[in-house]
Amino acid sequence: MLALLCPVAAPAQGETRTPSTQAAPAQAPLTDPTLEQLLAQALERRPELRQAEAQARAARERVPQAGALPDPVLQFGIQNDGFDGLMIGKMEGSYVSIMASQALPFPGKRALRTEIAQLGATAVSTQVVRTRLSIEAEVRRGYLDLLLVREQLVLLDRLQALWKQSADMARIRYETGEGAQSDLLRAQLELNRLRQRQLALRAEERTRVQRLNRLSGRPLEAPLPTTMRVRDMGVPELGDAESAVKDALARSPELAERHALVAQAGQRMALARRERLPDFTVSAGVMPRGGDFPPMWQANVGFNLPVFSGRKQNRVMAESLAQTETSTHATESLEQDLRLRVQERLIALAALRDTAAIYRDGILMQSAATAESTLTQYRVGRASFASVLEANTGIIRDEEDYLRTLVDAQRIAIAQAEVSLEPVASMGGGGQGAGGMPGAGSTPSAPARGAAPAGSAPGAAPSTSSSMSGM
Repeated sequence: MLALLCPVAAPAQGETRTPSTQAAPAQAPLTDPTLEQLLAQALERRPELRQAEAQARAARERVPQAGALPDPVLQFGIQNDGFDGLMIGKMEGSYVSIMASQALPFPGKRALRTEIAQLGATAVSTQVVRTRLSIEAEVRRGYLDLLLVREQLVLLDRLQALWKQSADMARIRYETGEGAQSDLLRAQLELNRLRQRQLALRAEERTRVQRLNRLSGRPLEAPLPTTMRVRDMGVPELGDAESAVKDALARSPELAERHALVAQAGQRMALARRERLPDFTVSAGVMPRGGDFPPMWQANVGFNLPVFSGRKQNRVMAESLAQTETSTHATESLEQDLRLRVQERLIALAALRDTAAIYRDGILMQSAATAESTLTQYRVGRASFASVLEANTGIIRDEEDYLRTLVDAQRIAIAQAEVSLEPVASMGGGGQGAGGMPGAGSTPSAPARGAAPAGSAPGAAPSTSSSMSGM
């Protein structure tokens, strides 16, 4: 299977932190140097990730600002007796004053404001994790689509070989007077249709390559050699339900953001209570009087009286309480959604695993045997050419449906690694009875939830080869 992100330890109760995206895989993945290179280049070059990181840095820079003291105030003044002249040094009541004052919030307010800003920065930093997860999932889905298109081209070559063999058989039977000319014409018609569909798949392959190159910041026409095959991936394992749910809850950026917002709302309410307490202003100054008069000095401590702001603070506390309840309920709802999505993926993956086993252990062998037997019977005149047509189409359809089953399973694993909140898309593999040719009859996957501004959304990817019609 493709390399996946794996469970990390869940945060302790009440702890708010950014979820980690670095973990060891649950099982040894099939390695592909091309995919690893694409992932590294995408994470290094994508501007969406740089944008999210810049926003997180900006939020962190607001933390020390929130707890900073207000600037002190320095005052210069003069007091003079009368208007007849400057009396400093001549009159006892005349002097120059130098005053400094500093506003001091009530103890605890600065710490709460810093904590609120810190929790806000934590919430913003989860977008970096979400963007990273979405970019990785987008590249993996794009690479999976490219592998599928290339394997569909291989299937198309196999079908073309079958039709050439059938066309040769129809020509021999027609030339010996044992077959109808319509059989030969139908075989030639199907060969031309295959060439047309091959052109469409080649164009789609080129589009897939360009899309992956764009995702990784490479030149659009740069070649992308692949050595992995879809059929080599198998069906991935997500583990038991409990560990899968625990993994999703621990790594979900949205849930980490909600936890930070809940804690932030609680601290806002604590700050609103403390805002009722008065702030202080400390001031001190000296007044030189000049001449033989000794200088004077003064020191003052003042505090504000919350006479008119009391009603306002009551409203602020009520607002903070409502925000806390909102964030708490939103967190509970998100946890329920995460649990549901994990269960949906496990159920779908189990069905796909059983479906793949049926294809691998029964349908593919039976389909191949049927095609060979039908062609043999047609050679001796015991089967119609329509039976050959149906058998040739059936074997390729079954092969493609098997590949789509494996692709759907990999997409579920990618969505789990991405911690996607999107529901499982309808499966376009063999369980749905796809069309007779590669790319025909599959149900396109619904666009997934776009947590990242990266073009394609997390959770699911559009189905491939939709340009081809069934036989």
